[in-house]
Amino acid sequence: MTNTPAVTLDDVRDAAVRIKGVAHRTPVLRSRTLDALVGAETFVKCENFQRVGAFKFRGAYNAASRLTPGQIARGLAAYSSGNHAQAVALAARELGTTAVILMPEDTPRAKVEATLGYGAEVVTYDRYTGDRVAIGEALAAERGLALIPPYEHPHVIAGQGTAALELIEEVGELDALVVPVGGGGLIAGSATAAKGLLPGIRVIGVEPEAGDDTKRSLRASRRISVPVPRTIADGQAADIPGELTFSLNRKLVDEIVLVGEDEIRDAMRTAFERMKIVTEPSGATPLAALLAGRVDAVPRRVGVIVSGGNIGAGRFAELLAG
Repeated sequence: MTNTPAVTLDDVRDAAVRIKGVAHRTPVLRSRTLDALVGAETFVKCENFQRVGAFKFRGAYNAASRLTPGQIARGLAAYSSGNHAQAVALAARELGTTAVILMPEDTPRAKVEATLGYGAEVVTYDRYTGDRVAIGEALAAERGLALIPPYEHPHVIAGQGTAALELIEEVGELDALVVPVGGGGLIAGSATAAKGLLPGIRVIGVEPEAGDDTKRSLRASRRISVPVPRTIADGQAADIPGELTFSLNRKLVDEIVLVGEDEIRDAMRTAFERMKIVTEPSGATPLAALLAGRVDAVPRRVGVIVSGGNIGAGRFAELLAG
């Protein structure tokens, strides 16, 4: 038996070297208005400016680039609600191969079109009745493809952690880091990097109220399943935490807070009007938690990871108008 964690700070650092020059080193933005509204110095890591418009490219490329030449030649497969789909599709293109992506039938059209635009084949399923893991694994096996899961893989998690690594390298010491939680890969990688560099940092995850599986699971000290969430934050519509991500997050994450649909819309509006950035609903949930007062005792210096900005103009306008 070994107590060595599945993902370490060294793994995140190694991923940073591997993705350098392929993934973007995204900007960290500040806003005096945001600081005043939050009551803290707030440092916003803008993964909406990452390639494919979300943090997912970091983990997808880190994992895919480590496959054998033979595996790469046969092609990649993935299952995703949108951002990981685009990430694997682009990683395949960068590596000179093909990708087949399983996506929910109700995925926002902008994400489907972007995935197709990167050259991938898209296969759809009903997220409310189908098991995407079983369907995705069967599809990959049938076609002989290398499956890159959205979060249940140490190389994917390590790649996602490079966002937090870059943030801390750029701004220095932080008292807290606020991160969206879906399947748990981003916060697992981010917490690994953050706690490895700053042992005293407080790591706070944010879920939509309709999808509180990680909050329930951490409270129960075991993985809890919830009905597939119906939320505007489609990137966080997970019904149960991953086994690997949960094993990391139960050790590294200090708390999970929840935000409502209107609070997410308000955060998207604030980010657009005050910082001139477009966020998708899932990307705005950490800002929503801070702006809505969901985080107790906000410390002096807070890092925020805006996970993505993949949303069509019509849908963006519709959500803000609503």
